[in-house]
Amino acid sequence: MAVEKRLAYSIVQFLRDQTHCGSLNSDEQESLEVAVQCLETTFKISSSDYHLAVPQPLREIFLNSLLKNDIVSLPETFPSPEDLERAEQLKNEGNNHMKEENYSSAVDCYTKAIELDQRNAVYYCNRAAAHSKLGHYTEATGDCERAIAIDPSYSKAYGRMGLALTSVSKYPEAISYFNKALVLDPENDTYKSNLKIAEQKQKEASSPTATGLGFDMASLINNPAFISMAASVMQNQQVQQLMSGMMSNAVGGPAAGVGGLSDISSLIEAGQQFAQQIQQQNPELIEQLRNHIRSRSFSGSAEEHS
Repeated sequence: MAVEKRLAYSIVQFLRDQTHCGSLNSDEQESLEVAVQCLETTFKISSSDYHLAVPQPLREIFLNSLLKNDIVSLPETFPSPEDLERAEQLKNEGNNHMKEENYSSAVDCYTKAIELDQRNAVYYCNRAAAHSKLGHYTEATGDCERAIAIDPSYSKAYGRMGLALTSVSKYPEAISYFNKALVLDPENDTYKSNLKIAEQKQKEASSPTATGLGFDMASLINNPAFISMAASVMQNQQVQQLMSGMMSNAVGGPAAGVGGLSDISSLIEAGQQFAQQIQQQNPELIEQLRNHIRSRSFSGSAEEHS
């Protein structure tokens, strides 16, 4: 039954993807949702059963099967030398548009390059990057699939697939693709960083203590170093005076009536004092928090295009 459950889970994931593709009307979406509920009930599975996920999405498995059986094949004729040269020029133009953040123009250039040379995995992969920048993640994953089908050893296609999947919260699949990218390019720091981010996001998605800010507040509050630091800071006489003044104003003290400006100034001053005290008490913890915040952004924003 384990195999059947994993197959059912893959089918459910595929159907869920279709409900978010934007091409279905409300009745069609409702029909798919009913189908998902029936499968989940019959096979006793749910979307949180990540252990049932397979390394490849169902669509990719199907595409690879078609390619192996020559049902989907590359063009029989090779492009002419002139077409190859022009395709490279268009690719370079697309890369320049990417640097200038003209992503729609980049898509157009890569598409024209593909029309001239459909055998080049780089063109599909670069177009996937442009689609991702535009938020067109379905198109991005489709281009990555095609690039992988053309060149299964192209690590960048797996990495960009991982980014697109993470952007639509498909963390188990994204993790699988980042791992594949690292098998092909073990020393790539970008893949390592994005894998850690996807793993953290998956953990947060399944954690009841996760917050929209990307912090696990329960872990932070229970951190002994943070508790000790906060207690020490609150014993500082200047901080106590500022907090006392703010509380007095809040209940109608002398400065409470001028539009709340005094309260805001006190709050800013207290925040500055608090930050200074934290920096003095535990600079290592501050650096850890900074690194945590920096790690929330993907490492693909400044990547080079082939």
